[in-house]
Amino acid sequence: MILQLKNICKKFDNNLVLDDVSFDVKAGEVIALIGPSGGGKSTILRSINFLDALDGGEIIFNDTALTKDNVNSYLPKIGMVFQQFNLFPHMNILDNLIFSPQKILGQSKEEATKTALSLLEKVGLSDKAYQSPNSLSGGQKQRVAIARSLCMNPEILLLDEPTSALDPEMVQDVLSVIKSFVHTGITIIMATHEMNFAKNFADKIIFLDAGKIVEEAAPKKFFNEPKTARAKSFLAKILS
Repeated sequence: MILQLKNICKKFDNNLVLDDVSFDVKAGEVIALIGPSGGGKSTILRSINFLDALDGGEIIFNDTALTKDNVNSYLPKIGMVFQQFNLFPHMNILDNLIFSPQKILGQSKEEATKTALSLLEKVGLSDKAYQSPNSLSGGQKQRVAIARSLCMNPEILLLDEPTSALDPEMVQDVLSVIKSFVHTGITIIMATHEMNFAKNFADKIIFLDAGKIVEEAAPKKFFNEPKTARAKSFLAKILS
């Protein structure tokens, strides 16, 4: 297993947002985290990336339990794509992409630039390399954000509802980019409301509600034969 979550818990004030959550992730696997808003999907991703400190449990990456003392050695191997892009507005697109590989991985500017330009071509934005992020549409910014994460050559890519802030016509462009990296070797964990993506591209569905895993299954099994009443209710509403 490349990643294991064991009994993780997280509170915000008195609100228990993750309640004894455990699951395993195989290398190269695509995991879709789905469920109602507030169910804990984003908090799981933020906990894996140590943006939110756990109140209990542990996260094991490549057989090593992550702690505040060793996490900086592992975080470059875990990429994160946020809902709101988080690009540096004072840098052009290319500089956004090459900043971390140079600063964190110690790459030369030439090496980082070569990788960045290749990834910009893959996400269909090679002509935007020297433009400001403010000149791009939301969908283009998100495609840049994905390319920026991939510039670090991560073993795991976390995607936190990457299409939720986009206009409907831009959603498919971003999903097409994500699909192009599915089953290419990188492990993907994606919190999403895009049920067609989850059904057709994920290897495993993890359905969360109120901070708990309600159901975990292969997509075909989950969408066609949900076991729990809560999953049946959720699917009936979103697929009607």
